[in-house]
Amino acid sequence: MAVRIYHNPRCSKSRQTLALLRENGVEPEIVEYLKTPPSAKELDALLTAMALEPRDAMRRKEAPYKELGLDDPALDRAALVKAMAENPILIERPIVSKDGKAAMGRPPEAVLEIL
Repeated sequence: MAVRIYHNPRCSKSRQTLALLRENGVEPEIVEYLKTPPSAKELDALLTAMALEPRDAMRRKEAPYKELGLDDPALDRAALVKAMAENPILIERPIVSKDGKAAMGRPPEAVLEIL
């Protein structure tokens, strides 16, 4: 299976992770997730593969986090994943996936574990 990176070209960590993949001979499928966001189902699978809860992969300083009241502890996983899918700016980046495994590129070297 191909390597996929959920990428934001404006993000330095995302650019560094993409460069690191290429330095290691990997040309990933690039998904600019702000233009083509993952579905809630895809996002839930990525979170599961990374063993993360939704808030662990959320950009909490983005306006929609506060505007949508996503800090409410009563919100369940499905509600948080749905909010991330509908507001992809909330997704921490980059995420790299391969063969059912996934890793957050923070630091970029963390993605090398799944290759």
